Amino acid sequence: MSTTGGPAVEVGRRPVSRSETSRANRSWWDGAADEYQAEHGQFLRDDGFVWCPEGLDEADARLLGEVRGRRVLEVGCGAGQCGRWLTGQGAIVVAFDLSYRQLQHSRRIDLSSERHLPVVQADAEVLPFQDASFDLACSAFGALPFVADAGAVLAEVRRVLRPGGRFVFSVSHPIRWAFPDDPGPRGLTADRSYFDRSPYVEHSGGVPSYVEHHRTMSDWVGAIVSSGLLLDGLMEPEWPEGHNGVWGGWSPLRGRLIPGTAIFQCRRPAA
Repeated sequence: MSTTGGPAVEVGRRPVSRSETSRANRSWWDGAADEYQAEHGQFLRDDGFVWCPEGLDEADARLLGEVRGRRVLEVGCGAGQCGRWLTGQGAIVVAFDLSYRQLQHSRRIDLSSERHLPVVQADAEVLPFQDASFDLACSAFGALPFVADAGAVLAEVRRVLRPGGRFVFSVSHPIRWAFPDDPGPRGLTADRSYFDRSPYVEHSGGVPSYVEHHRTMSDWVGAIVSSGLLLDGLMEPEWPEGHNGVWGGWSPLRGRLIPGTAIFQCRRPAA
């Protein structure tokens, strides 16, 4: 329980509806965006594409392939750092986020740079885009960890992708849910069942204020297949030598022993 910064915040695990999840996370990210960008902005860079706290950079990984001239949708863009980098590579990018405050940070970066990113405020479970309007879609820890119905997001992304279009997204590695979210030694001992899908919920006065939903690796694969996408690849980035940064529960200590991120590479069938 937290007793700082206002009303007491209770932490627990219990069922949370789709609407409660969306409402809680929109409000939470609006309130946390300033602190998040101040803490992580240098690591993310104003026009950088970093897939995960391990620091895997799209400039090196090239998981999206050739992007020049391609229409790209960034799902859950935050301040638009990834989309802005893609724009610099010649892509035609549209990005969206649930949080209006995050999009204000995107606008702030636009005003101080030469790369402007078109952004929309939207819920990932109901996309305001036409069918088959994008060649590629991507998401670096955006939206998918924070929605009640990941299958709905995947189905929506499939809908807006052209046949043969690809979707690459990163999320917290499912195994991390069996361990405390602690970068130190305490985070090395599992203390809960990996198979417990109960959402992590922070709430005040019984009202959810932040929600994350756990899915096992097989849940993710099943959701991808059920949405009509094909799974082409899965990456579990290793913690690189010389990277001493800590991001929440991610740290060199834990990163050398257990994976922190899963990156799924998907594709809409060509026919």
